[in-house]
Amino acid sequence: MYHLLLYDYVENVVERRAPFREEHLKLVRAAHDRGELAIAGALADPVDGAVFVFKGEAAVVEGFARNDPYVKNGIVTRWRVRPWTVVIGG
Repeated sequence: MYHLLLYDYVENVVERRAPFREEHLKLVRAAHDRGELAIAGALADPVDGAVFVFKGEAAVVEGFARNDPYVKNGIVTRWRVRPWTVVIGG
C-alpha cells in the first residue's frame, strides 16, 4: 500500500529551513535507501508544502514525520498521512 505524507510549511520556508536542511535530507535519503520512500519533493509556486510518497505501513510514515527535523523545529506547521490507492503505475 502507498501512503502520502503531506507537509504544510511556514512562511519564508526557503530561508528558515536552511539550518535543518542537511539533517532533513539525510533522513529522506535513508528512507529512500531502505525502499520505504519512493519519491519526495517540495511544492512550487509558492513553496508552501511538500509531498512524500511512501510504500508500506502508515506507522512507518508517521515515524518518519515525527523524527523529521523540519517537524521538530517548526518548519512544518501541519502534517498528515493519507492512504493512496494507485490505479496506474506503481
